[in-house]
Amino acid sequence: MTSYERSDVPGTAYDAVVLAGGAARRLGGADKPGLRVGGRALLDRVLAACADARRTVVVAEPRPTPRPVLWAREDPPGGGPLAALGAGLRHTTADHVVVLSADLPFLEAQTVWRLLAALRAGSADAVLLTDADGRDQPLVAAYRAPALGRALAALSTEHDGLTGLPLRRLTAGLDLTRVPDPVASFDCDTWDDIATARARIREHGHVLDEWISAAKDELGIDLDVDTGLLLDLARDAAHGVARPAAPLTTFLVGYAAGLAGGGPQAVAEAARKAAALALRWADEAADAKSDAAPDATPEPRPDAG
Repeated sequence: MTSYERSDVPGTAYDAVVLAGGAARRLGGADKPGLRVGGRALLDRVLAACADARRTVVVAEPRPTPRPVLWAREDPPGGGPLAALGAGLRHTTADHVVVLSADLPFLEAQTVWRLLAALRAGSADAVLLTDADGRDQPLVAAYRAPALGRALAALSTEHDGLTGLPLRRLTAGLDLTRVPDPVASFDCDTWDDIATARARIREHGHVLDEWISAAKDELGIDLDVDTGLLLDLARDAAHGVARPAAPLTTFLVGYAAGLAGGGPQAVAEAARKAAALALRWADEAADAKSDAAPDATPEPRPDAG
């Protein structure tokens, strides 16, 4: 983990504002934040990426979420992204605010940390991502809260409110740093976008991480473990013992780690012990085969009694 991949050190606290109340007209009015990609709602995926925010404000009608958030709403509802941003910003207190839309299927915590690190390292008012076509994405960005507040206040005064104003009015008045990232900036505006996102996470290089993340969310588990270690264990158990031993052994490892208090170290220690056992088992089987004569047949079992 690099030095910028932390938000729990002095001076690095931030708040997050997530805009989740759009009309989704290009999706036929569907509940876009609730649409699932990889088994998880789009909103839940975005909330996972900013889970270490000191305070998270979601601008939308309240709904069940995997972690507590503060709900806000622009007045009147449906007033557009700038009105929603203004409503959310009023509930923040940190000097740095990450602003996100609720339709970013590939956003990860590392991207949020990278935006914040660039903001702290420079003098710009905001650091935002650009998409595959080089377009600014002001709803995947980190802002200096005072500068953002002043810009919104000026626009509100000039236009007698923020309702209906486009986002470009905001970015035009700020000093920006841009970070290209066509993956993290990918948003889902159409059903084709949803289909693309669902297909991508099932590609070989992504499917395992996506499945583990979805399973942890579903089970309410917040635990980072060495998946390579567990996969090696499952392989050793399957090859050295029997194929059904792989899922049963990994279950037993999880159970043992829970009894030991949980946490990555408990999982690693239980996995180490089970892997060593599986290797010893395989070695014994190999020794038994090499010790037997090529034409040897098992001794008949003696009759009992």
